[in-house]
Amino acid sequence: MSGPQCCANPPTLSPGSGSGHVEQLGGLKAYVVGSQDSKLAILLVSDVYGYEAPNLRKLADKVAAAGYYVVVPDYFKGDPYAPENAERPIGVWIKDHGADKGFEETKPIIQALKSKGISKIGAAGFCWGAKVVVELAKCELIQAAVLLHPSFVTVDDIKGAEIDQMSPPALLKQFEEVLAAKSEVDGFVKIFPKVSHGWTMRYKVEDEAAVKCAEEAHLDMIQWFVKFVK
Repeated sequence: MSGPQCCANPPTLSPGSGSGHVEQLGGLKAYVVGSQDSKLAILLVSDVYGYEAPNLRKLADKVAAAGYYVVVPDYFKGDPYAPENAERPIGVWIKDHGADKGFEETKPIIQALKSKGISKIGAAGFCWGAKVVVELAKCELIQAAVLLHPSFVTVDDIKGAEIDQMSPPALLKQFEEVLAAKSEVDGFVKIFPKVSHGWTMRYKVEDEAAVKCAEEAHLDMIQWFVKFVK
């Protein structure tokens, strides 16, 4: 499930953005921010544009302000999707950067966090990253999961947005039904009207309506973590 909408509105990457810093963690470079003394960590798993997206780091800083140690790994090892590269369209790029690989590369990061004294971990995945987070949740490697405009996530994985072609309302309703039937799992699905795929990360700052929707989703995400990662 990859197409034009998946990659619309690419960010201008900025290695120096955010108030945190980059360090090696579990074998990957990662943007980290938040108190080193926190026992609670949040992983933010990026979309195809990777960990240098300014809006992603801005969100990481906001989550850290809520009391978490936040980690944004560089899953693509300096090779985020570049839409201007006509010789390497998304269908070709994704072959080198499957979510299954991202899932495996997260395991050492979780171990590294635990070695730092982290006792609970939540994770949020954006587009590409949502599939990674689903796999982490299925293996109970994290205590809470948030999926924002997910790509590649199926109803079987669960056993977004009104005009989002990658995770349309009909699919999200199916997710909601599956979650509702699992009494042992807390969950909720929220659909935002009139937004497109990628809207919580790749909004234009001058678009007030888009910013408002993104900030509402970010607040929902943080409140979910506050409830379950404590």
